[in-house]
Amino acid sequence: MVQPTQYEEHPFAQYVRILGKGKNGTRPFTEQEAFDSMSMILAGQVEPVQLGAYMMLMRVKEETREELVGFVRAVRNAIRIPADAPKVDLDWSSYAGKRRVLPWYLLSTLLLAQNGITTFMHGASGHTNGRIYTRDVLGALGIAPSRSIEEACDRMARDHFAYLDIEFLCPRLHEIIELRPLMGLRSPVHTVARSINPFGAAYVMQGIFHPGYRPVHQEAAMLLGEANVAVIKGEGGEIERNPDSPCLVQRVREGVLEEEEWPAMFARRHTREDALDIGRLVRCWRGETEEEYGEAAVVGTAAIALHLMNRAPTPEAATALAREMWQARRRDRLPAAA
Repeated sequence: MVQPTQYEEHPFAQYVRILGKGKNGTRPFTEQEAFDSMSMILAGQVEPVQLGAYMMLMRVKEETREELVGFVRAVRNAIRIPADAPKVDLDWSSYAGKRRVLPWYLLSTLLLAQNGITTFMHGASGHTNGRIYTRDVLGALGIAPSRSIEEACDRMARDHFAYLDIEFLCPRLHEIIELRPLMGLRSPVHTVARSINPFGAAYVMQGIFHPGYRPVHQEAAMLLGEANVAVIKGEGGEIERNPDSPCLVQRVREGVLEEEEWPAMFARRHTREDALDIGRLVRCWRGETEEEYGEAAVVGTAAIALHLMNRAPTPEAATALAREMWQARRRDRLPAAA
């Protein structure tokens, strides 16, 4: 860590000053300044008080697309992916957790993996009380989360799916995310983490909670050279389509910005659960029970990914394909007739 003398300004102080100089003096970072400041943070070259000030000032200001690009470049530069890593088709981030509806998106990713689509899921766990996180639900499904990048590579090569917590993907980002209970607010790293696509997957799914962040993610992805990205306001902030409501999908398609609205899948809204019983999700995955809302969420979310990946030419065709995948799985799970 850089230790300035009594009268020497700390090298990181310039970045705090840019963000906190006052109503008339504050300005956004350039992409290079965002890269340089985040690189210092990831390298442990800042004092705790500086980090807290920086993150909260950025939280109040809200990050621009150029800042997000610089931050993501710095994180990617800090992550070491093995040269022999498997080709990843789909990058899927999971940082919000669920508190009102079960995490049906997880079954969407497993369904895609069972149909040969190699999916890398990365996320965070436990930073907000009262939420269910991917890592915990995987255990209930009998799937052990990976604990290193190398283990995630092995899982994807074998099973077409791996989940790796940010704790093992980029420990410094994990430390910052874990500051949320101390700060009382999310920090910009939640936005950054969703965008890192560490394996350089050709297709990227991103879910956000606040609609205002949707174009920032979309435009930053294009500046980062991501050719095919879909950003949605997902249920609870995860990448999960709410089948009771229309879903606006903002995309980068072969480097061009576009958007499309997918209609609601039901004419009436479903009643939300009083308590989140993970056992219901597990039993549905095993084919033991049926869940009208949950299965529609699984199919609808998978359909957005299939359309993004050009597996179907229209949203309607993508939904039909996802539904056939789901029904084929259920047929395989049902016992043979006597």
